[in-house]
Amino acid sequence: MLIGVISDTHGLLRKEAVAALQGSDHIIHAGDVGDPAILRELDAIASVTAVRGNVDRGSWASTLSEVSILEAGGVSIYVLHVLQKIDLKPETARFAAVVYGHSHVPKQETKNGVLYFNPGSAGPRRFRLPVTVGTLTLEDGKLRGKIVELSV
Repeated sequence: MLIGVISDTHGLLRKEAVAALQGSDHIIHAGDVGDPAILRELDAIASVTAVRGNVDRGSWASTLSEVSILEAGGVSIYVLHVLQKIDLKPETARFAAVVYGHSHVPKQETKNGVLYFNPGSAGPRRFRLPVTVGTLTLEDGKLRGKIVELSV
């Protein structure tokens, strides 16, 4: 199973991001969507789990939760925008991964058996940070993350 992961689009869904997410069985948007049209475009590729980020305002954004849990292929993935707002111990709750955004810095690390995965920012370039999305590959009950730098 392939899960596409995107965050911090801030109203800009690049064609390169759409291309990188093609073939996903599911897509996670980890907040700061910026425009509800982005979620509709992503939904044309695969079903979407999205959370509200700090720039997501207005009536459309009120339909998004601050956290979401994706159950996929026998694993649970905890999704939120700001990692510092996590209010549980993912390893105790038996989450395989925590997916987050906000910092615009792509990062993945494993702590206490849990994959912490930030796909970085796919929206407007910020400072000298790369423009990225990510993928989570689920195979034999294990998640493997990959950061994909977009040529923009």
